[in-house]
Amino acid sequence: MKTRAVIMAGGAGSRLSVLTVKRAKPAVPFGGKYRIIDFPLSNCVNSGLFDVMVLVQYRPHSLIQHIGAGGPWDLNRDFTGGVRIYTPYRGRYGADWYLGTADAVQQNFTFIKQNRPDQVLILSGDHIYAMDYDAMLTFHRDHQAEVTMASIRVPPAEASRFGILSVDKEYRVTRFVEKPADPPSDLANMGVYVFDTSVLDRVLWEDHQRPDSSHDFGKDILPHMIAEGRRVFAFPYSGYWVDVGTLDSYWRAHMDLLQEKPPLNLNDRSWVIHTRTEERSPSRIVAGAVVENSLLCDGCLIEAGARVERSVLSPGVIVRSGAVIRESVILTDAEIGPRAQVERAILDKHVQVGEAAQIGARGAAPVQAVETADLAVVGKNSQVPAHGLIEPGGTVGNDVVLSDYPDLRVKSNEILETQRQPYEV
Repeated sequence: MKTRAVIMAGGAGSRLSVLTVKRAKPAVPFGGKYRIIDFPLSNCVNSGLFDVMVLVQYRPHSLIQHIGAGGPWDLNRDFTGGVRIYTPYRGRYGADWYLGTADAVQQNFTFIKQNRPDQVLILSGDHIYAMDYDAMLTFHRDHQAEVTMASIRVPPAEASRFGILSVDKEYRVTRFVEKPADPPSDLANMGVYVFDTSVLDRVLWEDHQRPDSSHDFGKDILPHMIAEGRRVFAFPYSGYWVDVGTLDSYWRAHMDLLQEKPPLNLNDRSWVIHTRTEERSPSRIVAGAVVENSLLCDGCLIEAGARVERSVLSPGVIVRSGAVIRESVILTDAEIGPRAQVERAILDKHVQVGEAAQIGARGAAPVQAVETADLAVVGKNSQVPAHGLIEPGGTVGNDVVLSDYPDLRVKSNEILETQRQPYEV
């Protein structure tokens, strides 16, 4: 059977704070060398799916540039589909910005049903996981389902963040409620759906005609289908999966990569996560530097006397002599000045940290025992002054320069923004 994958990659991701001011959430860097979108794209090609549509909306430029013609994922092909990127457009019949996930698919359904795929696989573009979609497609066909949603068990304390399912012994969904205050179970919707194309066509049009609908799969489409007795099933998934929708979950997912036995194995040669990479020189660790339990990408320089512990460094990061980085995520081409300390922090691209500055603080408890990391965050292209202090929970916005600081301290829960006209890079 012919399957077309549709990746929803239009999210603004406002809960990721400064990381999504200049990029869509699926374009946020992850794991040193990747972007979040790389995971669903790689899952598609590793599952033998080479017909992929990507629906973008919010600040799509870096995402479009990253995907390009799809070469790194072997998706630069025409006859078997390849990858195509679709943005909102104004047409003769009133098409506009996407109102919800279902509306985004509805507006592009003319393109989706071209060449008559039998099934449509709908994916979120902002989750970190490695999943063989072929197993889910087989489950869908075997159960003669109209729609199948991937499901995963989550900690009961976190269940209210997700759409929660109740199922019978055959995994047919009997109840679905979106982000309930009092979750009826711990079985969560992963935002991965398989629809028969004819069914998807019908339910999208029915939803389009409902004036009270928010045109969302989780809030509207699926609850209506279940209420009407449609054949809705839940595919049980037991692997690693995380919605990196908050700074805390984004940071924790990076710390997961540094466990002795990471729950997500990026070294698995049978399931390669593909990405677009730059040509960079090899990393260099100078004699006298210490790097422990960390991930370093190409082009990094760790000078003598510097120390990096339990951290992820993207390409081109420079750590000057005497600087210390602990339990932090440092993105591309950031520079940490001499004797600076960065602990439990996230630094975006091109950040410049001055000499002896202090960003964040080391928590006494292990990562797994911390309820909230109280992270310090510095936005893209920003500077931190020499001897400056960014307290845990403090945030420096994008494009902040030294003259924007009223003093050398950014307090916890304070956000320092630039006073100048920001530039777009």
